[in-house]
Formats: sequence, C-alpha cells, structure tokens
Amino acid sequence: MKPTGVLALPRTWLAQARHGATQGVDHDGVLRQIAEEAGWSGRYAFLIVISAPISLLGLLMPSVAVLIGAMLLSPLMMPIIGLGFGIATLDFHEIRRAATALLLGAVIAVTLSVVLILLSPVQTITSEIAGRTQPTLFDLLVALLSAIAGGYALIRGRGGTVVGVAIAIALMPPLVVVGFGIATWNWVVFSGALLLFLTNAITIALTAALVARCYGFGSHLSPHHTGLQLVLFAVAIGVLSIPLGAGLRRIAFEAVAQRQVRDALGEDFPAGARLSQVEIDHGVTPVRVRAVMLTPRIEPDADRKLAADLRRRLARPVDVHIDQVRISPETGAVEAAQIARAGNGDALLAARARDRAIADVALIAGVPAPSATVDGAARTIRATAAPLPGLGIAGYRDLERRADAAVPDWHVTLAPPGDVALPDIAIKAGVIDDAALDQAEWVSARLSRTLDVSGGTLRQRTAVAESIAARGGRAAVGSAGGRLRLEWAPAPEVPDVGSSPQTP
Repeated sequence: MKPTGVLALPRTWLAQARHGATQGVDHDGVLRQIAEEAGWSGRYAFLIVISAPISLLGLLMPSVAVLIGAMLLSPLMMPIIGLGFGIATLDFHEIRRAATALLLGAVIAVTLSVVLILLSPVQTITSEIAGRTQPTLFDLLVALLSAIAGGYALIRGRGGTVVGVAIAIALMPPLVVVGFGIATWNWVVFSGALLLFLTNAITIALTAALVARCYGFGSHLSPHHTGLQLVLFAVAIGVLSIPLGAGLRRIAFEAVAQRQVRDALGEDFPAGARLSQVEIDHGVTPVRVRAVMLTPRIEPDADRKLAADLRRRLARPVDVHIDQVRISPETGAVEAAQIARAGNGDALLAARARDRAIADVALIAGVPAPSATVDGAARTIRATAAPLPGLGIAGYRDLERRADAAVPDWHVTLAPPGDVALPDIAIKAGVIDDAALDQAEWVSARLSRTLDVSGGTLRQRTAVAESIAARGGRAAVGSAGGRLRLEWAPAPEVPDVGSSPQTP
C-alpha cells in the first residue's frame, strides 16, 4: 500500500533532493578519473619525492610560503579520496589500489624525510614543526569540512576548489614531521604528527565516501551496507575525537586562564594600575604566571594573594611572580613608567627565554617540562630522557648534543634511562676501545653510578677501570670469570680503584 499524507512527505522530499543532487553527475567519468589518479604511478612517486623535501625545507626554515608550495602539489590527496570512493561503492579492488598507493607514498615520504634530516645540519624544532605535534578537535573539523568541499569539487568538476582544499588539509607536512620525530628519536613529535596525519587521512576518506553516497555513487548497495558505512564513519570519528577533544579542552583552558589572570590582576591592584606584560606557561604544574604591573602603590605580598585568587578561579595550582613598577600621577609619569617597564621587561624576557629553553630541552628528551631541573646561576638544564626502544648510549649522547645545540647560552645535561645497555669492552692488540670507554664514562657520570669491570684478567680489569676513572667516570675492579664486561655496581658500592687489591 502506498503511503500517504504526512508520513509520505519526508520520504518523497528526500527522494526528490537526492534525485536533484545526482542530476548532471557523470558517475562513470568521475570513477574513471579516480581510477587514473588514485593508484600508484610514476608521476605519483615523483610528486612524493619532490613534495617531501619542499615540506621539510618549509618546516626547518621555517617558511609558510614554502609550505604552501608543498601543499599545492598534494600527491596524497587523490589516493585518499579514491579510498573513500572505494568504500562508498564497496569496490574492494579500488580500495586495495588506493590504500597501497597511500601506504607506499607515506613510507617513501617518511623514509626520505628521515634520511634528509639525518644529513641536515639543522635539526631544531621550529614553530612550524611544533605546530603539527598538538592536533585538536579543530583539525578534525577542518579535515571534515575540507573533505566535503574536495568530494564536491571532484564530483562537480570544479578543479579550482581542490587547490584550496589541498592547502587547508596539508597532508605532506605532518608526514615529514613524523620523519623528523623518528630521525631525532622524539616520541612527542612523532606521535603528535602521526595523529594529525591519521586524523586528516581517515576523515577525508570517510567523509568523501559519504559525499559520494549522497551523489548516487554506490546506489546498488543495500540499506544494510549503507548502515555499516555510517557506523564505520561514526566509530572512526568518535575514536579520533577522544585525543583531539583533550587537546581542544587544553586550548579552551588556556583561553579561560588568560582572561582570568588579567581579571585577577586588574582586581587585586588599585585603580590606575596597568598591566604592562604578562607571560603564562600552561604546560607546567603549577601554572607559571609572570607579569609586570605599573601601579601607583606597591602591593605587599601580591604574589601570594594572586596565587590564592588564581588557584580558586582556575582550580589548579599556580606559581605567580609579579614585578611591580611604581608610577606617579605627576607630570612625566608616563615616561618614567616606560623606562621602568623597559628595565623590567628585560627580566621578563629573560624568564621567557629560560622557560622556552626548558620546553625545548624537554621536547627533545621526550619528557614533560616540569621534569627538567634548572640552575640559573650555572646556566644548566638537566633532564632524564624518555626510554626509546633500541637506542643505545651513543644515541642518547647524540640526543644530549642536539638538546645542547638547540638552546644557546645554556649547558644541557641529558641523562639516559637507568636500564640503558652498557657498552661492550674490547681489547685488540693490547689497546682498549676508546669509544666504549667514552660511553662508559659518560653514562657513569650522567647517572652518578659506579661501574664494575668484571671478567678477563686482573690487569685488563684494572686498566679498563682506571681508564674510565681518568676520563671522569666512576669505575671499580669487579670479579673474575667470563669475558671482559661492564656491570652496574650493587649497593653498597664496591671500593673504587686502588682501595684494595683484587684477585683474578
């Protein structure tokens, strides 16, 4: 029986809307274009090899103009859209072709990036690199809306729109940052950039699939297939939204905190006081607030009062330090205030540079910024690197050198994890391996622990222990038996070299 009345209206309206949307769409032509451009080809490989180095240069310089040039090439866009259309039509052959091209292209881009970064003298985390390590829900929304525009442009033959979509989504730069994270053994950079790339790729593919279904692609599929596609889209977007939503909440908190800090400063100082400069570091616990306040009256104990006020407002511990500059309402007060502000601004800039240096070292070490310790008088920053599977002492020493080079005017001491593998000691033609001795001295000094030299002969053990100690490490002659080897001394530590004779 044919439905009538109000119940028939929505179905009729939807059918008419769908019929209107599919009119004028060359389904065969679109599928033919996707089949030609979404698979593996020499042209596709060439564009990957070209766009990855361009993206890397734009990230390291950093230069937005160079990055836009890499985005315009956008070789990964068509395989991802092809994957989406394959999902829309359940064409498993097309899904395999597009997925293979996408996977191979991503592997080539990451591998090429790793090689170029290892060869590059510049391995500093720039603002453009850091900006691709903390994706939020906004990135998901950008990918979603851009994918709708890209699918529409492809179906309706509006090629100019695809250029804007390629710039908006930017698939290649996150992949290059993934390579940067691998080359520098930085888990924070690697994981953040990988999440951004996966967010873009998955959202584009699934959104393109839904757009394709709206325009009549996959019309041969049953309602059961359509339901499965919708479930796949909802689950994927939901899973991606969890970590991205956490990033968005962090941004929202930072915006609220910025306003609350300014409001608190305005309320806790007398009328006529003006906020000159403010610096808020949300990435540490407690939240660090540094500011310069121009005030007609110095407020004693202002730091403690503001810390309590902000702790109540933000529901988080806050570390506050306010530099108060007294100003007078008399003539010339503005000029005096400007001079005073400039002097105090230098102190604020120095504190900002110190905090930035700590953040850079922590990012390279792969650890939270609060775990780093600072000695302002000695200009040193100390941190313990996060465990990196497969990385030996030589790798952690290189990580320390990179961190030291990233923060000029500071000396960085980066300790390896306590379970790092100790080097093998080799003696050839009576000569001890210098590289192994250097590594042993470094790891002993960084961890402030004594090494036991065991095995071999008494002369060999003594020579190795004395060589490590001469380089600045801590070593003791251990027990005999087996090959010559290094072990951590147990607690209480055995006597140092020369304290008592040992028997082989």
